[in-house]
Amino acid sequence: MPEDKPVYLVLSALPYANGVKHIGNLVGSLLPADVYARFLRLQGADVIYVCGTDEHGTTIEVAALKAGVPVQAFADKYHAKQKEIYGKWGLSFDYFGRTSSGENHATTQEIFKAIYDKGYVIEKEMQTPYCLFDKRFLPDRYIEGTCPHCGFEGARGDQCEKCGKVLDPIDLKKPHCNVCGKSEIEFRKTKHLFLQLQKLSGQLKTWITEQEQWPQNARNFALQWIAQGLHERCITRDLSWGVKVPMPGYEDKVFYVWFDAPIGYVSFTKEWARTKGDSALWEHYWKNRDCKIVNVLGKDNLAFHTVIWPSMLMASGYADLPSQVKSLEFLNLEGKKFSTSRNWGINSDEALEWFPADYWRYYLCSILPEQGDADFSLHELMQKSNKDLADAVGNLVHRCLSFTHMNFEGKVPAPGELQPADNDFWRAVKKQVASSEESFYAYRWQEALREAMQIAHESNKYFNDGEPWKKVKEGEEGKRKAATTVFMTLQAVRSLAVVLQPFIPSSSQKIFDYLKLGSIEGSSWNSAAEQKLPAGHEIAPMAEIKPLFTKVDPAQLAKVKAILEARLKPDALGKPPAKA
Repeated sequence: MPEDKPVYLVLSALPYANGVKHIGNLVGSLLPADVYARFLRLQGADVIYVCGTDEHGTTIEVAALKAGVPVQAFADKYHAKQKEIYGKWGLSFDYFGRTSSGENHATTQEIFKAIYDKGYVIEKEMQTPYCLFDKRFLPDRYIEGTCPHCGFEGARGDQCEKCGKVLDPIDLKKPHCNVCGKSEIEFRKTKHLFLQLQKLSGQLKTWITEQEQWPQNARNFALQWIAQGLHERCITRDLSWGVKVPMPGYEDKVFYVWFDAPIGYVSFTKEWARTKGDSALWEHYWKNRDCKIVNVLGKDNLAFHTVIWPSMLMASGYADLPSQVKSLEFLNLEGKKFSTSRNWGINSDEALEWFPADYWRYYLCSILPEQGDADFSLHELMQKSNKDLADAVGNLVHRCLSFTHMNFEGKVPAPGELQPADNDFWRAVKKQVASSEESFYAYRWQEALREAMQIAHESNKYFNDGEPWKKVKEGEEGKRKAATTVFMTLQAVRSLAVVLQPFIPSSSQKIFDYLKLGSIEGSSWNSAAEQKLPAGHEIAPMAEIKPLFTKVDPAQLAKVKAILEARLKPDALGKPPAKA
């Protein structure tokens, strides 16, 4: 690999293969990770973006059981489905793997052996819930109850999704079986393996304290958890589906899903490396002190990514620790929390049936929950799509290119002598390019989008102030001034396409198509601050230049809102509607 390029490994939290994910899941990790990876590629960095489906654990087993299909077939279906949907969203994974792969099984067992050999694993008996009705042990998500910390009644056996506390099933109040729904539960002793987190407490605290670039919520969460005292954490489960434990006496057990899931990051990188014909290439990202490993995830995954996964890496010495944990808050929908159980949300596949991917990408990035929970509003989606995308970007592109065809034979005109207003405009464009870049590197991606969009606003003002439609009628001198305005605006249109590419890649490519510049993937971020369109450059024929965006119609929005509201209405028997 080239040694002069900065090296990045971008990782987004692995979505469970238990169904189609809602847009809250996308905005919490997948989309922002893609945006950052795209930016880094434009920067010329040596970067790969790796993700995949999390296919083990009780979440998948319970979903497959309820669907009445074998777990493997269930996981196969939703891995393929999710991969297809994410492609339509424009997510540019370099590799999208599966934790059920042979590589992940082998790597998990390899890392476990390293941790075990270094004395960080002990064997203990534990009280495990047993359903007397189903006659089976109930690992974490097979059991639900009331959270002992916040009183939330839908807490799972491994974590409360409301307060984020990591739990053990025995902690729950009023527990019930998630399979049969009955409360006929008793706790029985069974043998399991535990990771001794407390042995790593001091090392973890020192390392986390040094990560000043982490968001405050990530650092504070991890340090507070350590301050409360770390304890042994069970890493095995009484299940048949999962990674087998390579120890005698554990033939009927598998690793806890949250033990093998983050190892998927490493396994997927190995699998990607093999597609490149170099099986050792994964070490360039995982065993390279110069590589910045960036985890992008929702705040509900903080415990595992700031304490448990780093402790596994420390204990095993298998790979480097993450450089950045970019944690995002939650996304609410019309003032209500996304809820699969209450059927309140927008699935990632149906969203694309309502509006194009770039509309969603732009709006979700504009409200990215970086500093606190964000509220998704359909009305605001319409407003931002119409005002920012259709009016500011789309109108600028269409009228500038149309004017070029009508007055300059569809070619970039030669500019006259630049006046102070022209130079001021270009300085403003360069300033916004630099500001957006600075925000990207500071992990303020919502701000990076605002800075990029400012180029569209500056360009519209400059074009309007220049009044080329008037100047072109005022003789040779007027036409030269009009040519200058058009020349400079076309340069800005190209710049705008580059800096918006991480956010709205499909639309940015269309702008490059209209400018006849080929693939935008080959462009560099720095080129957005340069005047790259030479005089005489021919743009696409007018017949090929279509409006970039169609305005969202209020009637169309009303239909979508009616679909969502219908999901909350009970049927004639008073039961909530079936899940979509």
